[in-house]
Amino acid sequence: MEVVIGNKPMSITLEGTEFLANGHPILTQVPANIIATPSPFMSSDKATSTVGCFVGFDAGESKSRHVVPIGKLREIRFASIFRFKVWWTTHWIGNKGREIENETQMMILENNSQLGRPFVLLLPILEGPFRASLQGEEDDDVALCVESGSTKVRASTFRSSLYLHAGDDPYKLFREATSVLKIQLGSFKLLEEKTPPPIVDKFGWCTWDAFYLKVHPKGVWEGVRALTEGGCPPGMVLIDDGWQSISHDEDPISDEGMNRTAAGEQMPCRLIKFEENHKFRSYESGCGKGMGVFVRDLKEEFKSVEFVYVWHALCGYWGGIRPNVEGMPESSVVAPKVSEGLKKTMEDLAVEKIVNNGVGLVPPEAVGQMYEGLHHHLQAVGIDGVKVDVIHLLEMLSEEFGGRVELAKAYYKALTASVRKHFKGNGVIASMQHCNDFFLLGTEAISLGRVGDDFWCVDPSGDPNGTFWLQGCHMVHCAYNSLWMGNFIHPDWDMFQSTHPCAEFHAASRAISGGPIYVSDSVGKHDFKLLKTMALPDGSILRCQYYALPTRDCLFEDPLHDGKTMLKIWNLNKHAGVLGLFNCQGGGWCPQSRKNKSFSQFSHLVNCLASPKDIEWKNGRTPIPIEGVSLFSVYMFKEKKVKLLKSTEKIEVSLEPFNFELLTVSPVTVLPQKLVQFAPIGLVNMLNTGGAIQSLKFDDDESLVKIGVRGSGEMKVFASEAPVACKIDGVAVKFGYEDNMVSVQVPWPASSRESLVEYLF
Repeated sequence: MEVVIGNKPMSITLEGTEFLANGHPILTQVPANIIATPSPFMSSDKATSTVGCFVGFDAGESKSRHVVPIGKLREIRFASIFRFKVWWTTHWIGNKGREIENETQMMILENNSQLGRPFVLLLPILEGPFRASLQGEEDDDVALCVESGSTKVRASTFRSSLYLHAGDDPYKLFREATSVLKIQLGSFKLLEEKTPPPIVDKFGWCTWDAFYLKVHPKGVWEGVRALTEGGCPPGMVLIDDGWQSISHDEDPISDEGMNRTAAGEQMPCRLIKFEENHKFRSYESGCGKGMGVFVRDLKEEFKSVEFVYVWHALCGYWGGIRPNVEGMPESSVVAPKVSEGLKKTMEDLAVEKIVNNGVGLVPPEAVGQMYEGLHHHLQAVGIDGVKVDVIHLLEMLSEEFGGRVELAKAYYKALTASVRKHFKGNGVIASMQHCNDFFLLGTEAISLGRVGDDFWCVDPSGDPNGTFWLQGCHMVHCAYNSLWMGNFIHPDWDMFQSTHPCAEFHAASRAISGGPIYVSDSVGKHDFKLLKTMALPDGSILRCQYYALPTRDCLFEDPLHDGKTMLKIWNLNKHAGVLGLFNCQGGGWCPQSRKNKSFSQFSHLVNCLASPKDIEWKNGRTPIPIEGVSLFSVYMFKEKKVKLLKSTEKIEVSLEPFNFELLTVSPVTVLPQKLVQFAPIGLVNMLNTGGAIQSLKFDDDESLVKIGVRGSGEMKVFASEAPVACKIDGVAVKFGYEDNMVSVQVPWPASSRESLVEYLF
């Protein structure tokens, strides 16, 4: 394998007591027991310097858990991703070793272009039966923590528990490093090698916030009908927790969890059969009875619904499989063991319940039977895919099973095989999976996963301000986690409710996230005006070509509680870039209290500068060529104005807390015959305005521009002069021309095909 790094070699070396990046110190006072092994993957110019290196150590004693300093970090800014809960990670910054959080999964060190020091990525990985993470020490040491998850699995010698990689482009850095790890470990596939499930292009509805555990067929039917009648028919329906047959250990098998519907009460429950519970079994129509009939009726009545997914936990249910139940695979209740690192994460009701009640774990050699039994039944009743939740549980259950890595390998191998057999290889949404074990072992087939904590309507801890500041946290989780996770799985920013006080704030981020868009509205309680800015009449959406990421000037800043930084995210459509600006200030992680909390003193007006240069035109899956482009059209969604900017020019935007602005940025083309400046904008009634532009063709000889448009509503383009005529599908139409924008009304076509809009100058 050859990793392309540009026209100069990059190197990470250990010389004496210093780790050097292109000769510049990044970690100092490196202990003598730290060992660096050059990466075998060379830079493109065949230089002797290597791209990166693997790091390990020698310990004096064979143990199941080691915490080893690898050098001191001082006065170099870092951005990192760490686990603030067992299941979820978020963004954290600092400039010294002591500020690194426990359970850090990824850390990137800022470059210094004046010195010539590149960006450096530190990725703790897997080595044999051990898994690694980073943490900080009081004397500014960066410490490498390696642990097996079993006191029976011990070692004293490590050579490749951490990977360091250098580069000048922070976005390419992640792609290059994960490509190296793919070859090194051979245990996962990169996102670029996989195809996300088709639900990423659909508008969806999830039952969770509408019903919680009380979901039932009539409610699902009424929910889909209300959305359809309101003009926003879903293309995907996700039946969340509440459809399975479960019980507490002391309950009669026949109860099926009928009374276990209070918050948290389901978590000690265990699965008692693969078939759906009595609520869905008792559904009846003229065609028969049961879940299969319900799914068939739902799809036949509501033609937009192409996909029905259901929820289940990695171990079957929150509490696993109930032992000694006829027809179910063997299982035994295992007492979870929380590691030292996890003890420093935020308190969590789910963890508390699971630790107190144990998990009915199917042994690794039999887990294939569990997935086969569950997924075979679901496929038979017409279910198209599954949301697999409560994923990062295995590390607490691995004492008697060869450690966390070996147990995870068995479970993910079985899950992958079952998904390939029953759900076309990619019919999965991964959730509660934010840890490197999953990404390095569980993504052979899985290609779509949640990148943020749950959408919380209100603060579960009771803070009334949480209705607002938690929404900013959610957005920051998703944006920064995608830097790392997006190399393995397509980022899913989770559901939200269209009637929430911050609904438009959420909607704007989902619209440009590049992932699926789905809501969890209560039945009949919808903001259709907002929903129609995201969803098309056929149950589809206008999805970006890539996944949204923070801009370069945000990478090492704090958009949650520094009182000054705006979250800026970029993405690419087919013919334009999009820049999202979000004021998320007001809450976030508190290292002292070890939880997310309100920081209301930072929740105020924030200013930022935005520029076409903020968009990474070359870094998407389908880059947009801008060579020779001197001007860009910048359309502001909220202000409904267009500005012309050079690549390096900036505009200032001010936003109140939990407000946003979306900028559609399009390269300007000059029509040579008439010297008319032209740039497509898109459907300005849609949040992802530029996503409507499917094709763009210039006929220079006739001064004609042809644009393929998907969707309906007000279509705008920038033009320095008014056109002579406009046509839609060959028919002349009226147009408006104001403030250098041409506007036409595009109707929804008889089918879901594109409309052809022509502009003659």
